Amino acid sequence: MTNTNLRTVTIIYYIEDSLELMHFVGQFAENASGRVIIPEKFKEEKSIVAVCDGEITILNKVGDRIHLINDY
Repeated sequence: MTNTNLRTVTIIYYIEDSLELMHFVGQFAENASGRVIIPEKFKEEKSIVAVCDGEITILNKVGDRIHLINDY
């Protein structure tokens, strides 16, 4: 029997063919050992860099400064 508890996580990823880091905060089921189960549909065309426990506020990430320089 699997554990149907939901865990809030922040997933940091980038989409294939792009180097811009993205993030998503959501609730996912976890298995009996506490590992978060990310559905295959969510993983499509993404490379996941990290799965963090809880909602995380990202202050700066790769690519942010490039936009600031272009807007200067």
